[in-house]
Amino acid sequence: MRKLFLILSVFFALLSILFSALPLDTIAFAPIILASICLIITFIKSDENQRKLPKLIFVITYLCAAVVLFKTFLIKDEVAVDKQFEKEKIEIKQEAKKELEELEGLE
Repeated sequence: MRKLFLILSVFFALLSILFSALPLDTIAFAPIILASICLIITFIKSDENQRKLPKLIFVITYLCAAVVLFKTFLIKDEVAVDKQFEKEKIEIKQEAKKELEELEGLE
């Protein structure tokens, strides 16, 4: 039983590392919570000398949680207005109007 929960906790810890690196906001907490639950069960089922790996995975999981919290609350997503693109869009519209007027004048 201990090995099963250890394998599950390693799997969910790897998923939490992956999800915390991707821009998924709070969805990344799902594998973090699942890894924590599996780790608690693994830690309870382990003897004193078998608790080294679960402790390491605990640290990794909580670091992932800290990274997700940092990215969620401290990094702001801002959309910058591209002024050059807006100018080009207006110029293209004006050129298209001129071309249509020229075509109407030819008829």
